[in-house]
Amino acid sequence: MAFEGLAEKLQNVFNKLTGRGKLSASDIKVAMREVRLALLEADVNYLVVKKFVNNVSEKAVGDEVLQSLTPGQHVIKIVRDELTELLGGTRSEIKFPADPTVILMAGLQGAGKTTMCGKLALQFKKSGKRPLLVACDIYRPAAKEQLRVVGESVGVEVFIEDLTDPTEISRHAIQYAKRNGKDVVIIDTAGRLHIDSDMMAELKDINDNIKPHEVLLVVDSMTGQDAVNAADAFNREVELTGVILTKVDGDARGGAALSVKDVTGKPIKYVGVGEKMEDIEPFYPDRMASRILGMGDVLSLIEKAESAIDEKKAMEQLERLKNQQFNFNDFLENLEQVKSMGSMKDIIGMLPGAGKLKNLDVDESQFKKTEAIIKSMTKREREEPDIINGSRRKRIAAGSGTSVQEVNKLLNQFDQMRKMMKMFNSKKGKKRGFMGLPF
Repeated sequence: MAFEGLAEKLQNVFNKLTGRGKLSASDIKVAMREVRLALLEADVNYLVVKKFVNNVSEKAVGDEVLQSLTPGQHVIKIVRDELTELLGGTRSEIKFPADPTVILMAGLQGAGKTTMCGKLALQFKKSGKRPLLVACDIYRPAAKEQLRVVGESVGVEVFIEDLTDPTEISRHAIQYAKRNGKDVVIIDTAGRLHIDSDMMAELKDINDNIKPHEVLLVVDSMTGQDAVNAADAFNREVELTGVILTKVDGDARGGAALSVKDVTGKPIKYVGVGEKMEDIEPFYPDRMASRILGMGDVLSLIEKAESAIDEKKAMEQLERLKNQQFNFNDFLENLEQVKSMGSMKDIIGMLPGAGKLKNLDVDESQFKKTEAIIKSMTKREREEPDIINGSRRKRIAAGSGTSVQEVNKLLNQFDQMRKMMKMFNSKKGKKRGFMGLPF
């Protein structure tokens, strides 16, 4: 889960508050001292922390809170609202005001800018857009080739010219987009190891000449205040329209996310949450605030499920379950759909009360074992699991690098699931229904 370290500390603070029947002003003061320390340890900007704690403290010591029946819950709501504001308030979407809409991407080397160009292109493509990637990094060896490979991986065309003027390449790319029906142009500019005058001058020249609709800065979430300082410096030179945070899945602290909007005034528009090209999410301040406080993020979980699971196939599999036709091919397909939603740890992190499950051991390797066992079966064995006898089990175990016991365990679980469905579909089961409900 993103910002896991910060989330755990804040949840511990508020668990103490909700465990008390009444709260005093001194209780709030002690809690806010712990919140301040947790935020500073998370590398949140000092001035941002100071303002946040003052705002929460001022609202939390009011009579309405202290004299209520559930003062702890009131304080958590105040903190959630303030966190949401700190993270940007509301979702800041990318608009598409023109055809083509031009997006200028900037960032330092190592932040994942080129990969993020591909991730954005894939997002837009999924929503029906026809994006064009443009290679304008003329300095880094193989930069153009890297973008070409990224473009191929997401099925998006890449515009490459053998010129030394990025501004001219950008102009030509926009003209090409107009002629060829591309409605979004994503320009990948050169990064540097550090901010320098040449880099800014080049970026300003491209910006002034092509007048992009969006100027997005890609920064590494795990660099904390360095990311915030970079965003502030870029924004002073070239007015940004938003920030994209990468590597959020590996950031236990969250200092960049909690500071960047307040320091720069620019919203976070997307976050990178993994290495795959699909691992990008729109940034919702209210949802992230809820996740940090252990309230879950059910809406994002539903959206992940909807994008990963084919509704038509799901209904077909349900019918197959009812008719005792569900086999290991269906099982494997379900497993792959769940895997495409992300790690189980991330999925669990979106559930309300996930903070209380922090000690839950999620064995991701079990998915790989299950997948290996099923893929070691023959076509007939997958379709007719009942034929898998002792010798077949030994062969499957050897082929999957597992033990016969593990193969037996999977077969038993699969058999139990089918028996359960048979019970629900029997006359008695239909009458009782599932959990007392009509099936």
